[in-house]
Amino acid sequence: MNTSLGSKISLLKVRAHFLYKVRAFFYQRAVLEVDCPALSLTAPIDRHIDVMKVDVGLGKSGYLHTSPEYGMKRLLSCGIGDIYQMSHVFRQEEVGPLHNPEFMMIEWYRVGFSFEALIQETLELLSLFLGTLRCTTMTYRTALLHFLNIDYVACSVKDLVALAHTHQLGLPQEALLWDKDTLLQLLMSALVEPQLGVGEVFVLTHFPAMQAALSKVERKEKGEEVGLRFEIYAQGIELANGYEELTDAAEQEKRLKEANALRIHAGKESLPLDEHFLEALRVGLPACCGVAVGFDRLLQLHLNLNSIHPVLPLQYE
Repeated sequence: MNTSLGSKISLLKVRAHFLYKVRAFFYQRAVLEVDCPALSLTAPIDRHIDVMKVDVGLGKSGYLHTSPEYGMKRLLSCGIGDIYQMSHVFRQEEVGPLHNPEFMMIEWYRVGFSFEALIQETLELLSLFLGTLRCTTMTYRTALLHFLNIDYVACSVKDLVALAHTHQLGLPQEALLWDKDTLLQLLMSALVEPQLGVGEVFVLTHFPAMQAALSKVERKEKGEEVGLRFEIYAQGIELANGYEELTDAAEQEKRLKEANALRIHAGKESLPLDEHFLEALRVGLPACCGVAVGFDRLLQLHLNLNSIHPVLPLQYE
């Protein structure tokens, strides 16, 4: 056996060991494993995430899921209780050291759990891979004040563009026509995220309402509305994205339509609404919190690698 093949087999054995450890983690907590389909006639709708469209025959097209979320929420609305899924998910044009068009996601939902309890449980799962690390928690607003000395609530698009130029991000001239959310996401990803979780884990909470995604929104002091959403980072790498889940079907439909409008504005394809998902919300999604965690990135950090690709069973390219 050649050395490179032997190394690959060793990595796959480590991968299998951690798949077992994750399953044991949820078994000990009486969280049920489910297996929702990866292929659907509709697609999760997100302004920034592009789905893979496939021909399923008989003149119909389908979509490979970017997350099992919609299917899992349909099960939650049937009263299944706490559930998790480890699934391969698919995202178009995501290639790089931290990205692959197909990757492994751990996603779970806890019924009746608080936002804070889910953050703690997510940290406990991460510790399987990373060991016990110091943890820092900041709200989105506090993090921007701490790292960039800006208050995103008070600042204007012009202020954000000026800050980007100060940090030599090389924005095009039309950046002054961009919306505030686009600029905030650029500044966060380029200037703040690389500094998060160096020698620790970092929990970023309470995102702007315009970045609430599928989370509930609440009003805070000083004119701020925030989504009950958190992300967790280690070594500048995003590992987890969680919500106190939105259960209002009308509000969810409104957000999906807004996301489609933004996709069209960006020159992307409008995607069909998943009526089965919306009907599940109308029937009644129980109060719950949910989170998605990147399995391959956790394994990458556990092995101190610079890329997720060595831990994948087979290379995409």
